[in-house]
Amino acid sequence: MAAKKEKTLNDLFEDGLKDIYYAEKKILAALPKMAKATQSDELASAFKQHQDETEQQLERLEEVFQAIDQQPKGKKCPGIEGIIEEGKEIIDQFKGMPALDAGLVAAAQAVEHYEITRYGSLIAWANKLGLGDAVPLLKQNLDEEKRTDERLTQLAETTINEYAQAAE
Repeated sequence: MAAKKEKTLNDLFEDGLKDIYYAEKKILAALPKMAKATQSDELASAFKQHQDETEQQLERLEEVFQAIDQQPKGKKCPGIEGIIEEGKEIIDQFKGMPALDAGLVAAAQAVEHYEITRYGSLIAWANKLGLGDAVPLLKQNLDEEKRTDERLTQLAETTINEYAQAAE
């Protein structure tokens, strides 16, 4: 029996990059559905804006793949699939109800927090591996994810949760 190949930080970085690439593609497919399902124009606008950002994030990830001489390729990510599935359940269970948008914000923030953790790890690993070309691209994606999370929090706190609770 052959000895198992030693896995390195570089292998972990490449796996993580494939993971977030797959996740961003899944998110890109889910965002229009979330925008369509929402009852708030402001929330729909936030989802549409993040859809545009996600397209740019995928392009940046493709640049990172290029910087490490790899073809852009996703790796199935059960984590993001589960989070997106939860979002679909919220749409199905709360469609037409005042709490729908509050649920959509929560689902979207679960996605953002997943992405924030992934990008944070990738940046740390890229720095350790001396992948200077990758760091600013990953950092730009991370910053956009954080801004989206902040915007969702602001929407929830200023209007969405009020509307959901007022229907009680």
